[in-house]
Amino acid sequence: MTEHMENTESTESTGGAPAPQPDEGIRALDRLTGSWRVTGGAEGTVVYRWMEGGFFLLQEVELEQYGQRVTGLEVIGRERPFGAEKPGEDIRSRFYDGRGNTFDYVYELDGDTLTIWAGEKGSPAYFRGTFDAAGDVLTGAWVYPGGGGYDSVTTRIG
Repeated sequence: MTEHMENTESTESTGGAPAPQPDEGIRALDRLTGSWRVTGGAEGTVVYRWMEGGFFLLQEVELEQYGQRVTGLEVIGRERPFGAEKPGEDIRSRFYDGRGNTFDYVYELDGDTLTIWAGEKGSPAYFRGTFDAAGDVLTGAWVYPGGGGYDSVTTRIG
């Protein structure tokens, strides 16, 4: 499954210095690339693909949740504000939906466990799931403050 992203040395056209490469934390998200069927409290498909350069993972979403259609695009990677020498420590994302809303998340991948924090790391709203041995099924749950949330199974379809 790691054939999706190449880690090759390249040089910039100015000066021959090595071009920056995505770090290990970003490269670990390669296991998400592909098409997935989502079942549980939300139903539909998501597709993950790398933006050129491999620093940002894009997620395209087409789901139905609570009787409403949810479509959008999420950009996942390390923030590097203009003029900053280094990117931030956390892998962050922003989801843009078809209704003009934006949602921010923090991604953590520890072994086979993926945690997606809503807003900031440590938030009371989060998803936590575990990949099966083949890496083709992610089983977990969204947890919301006050005891809400739902189970979710995401299965690779392509």
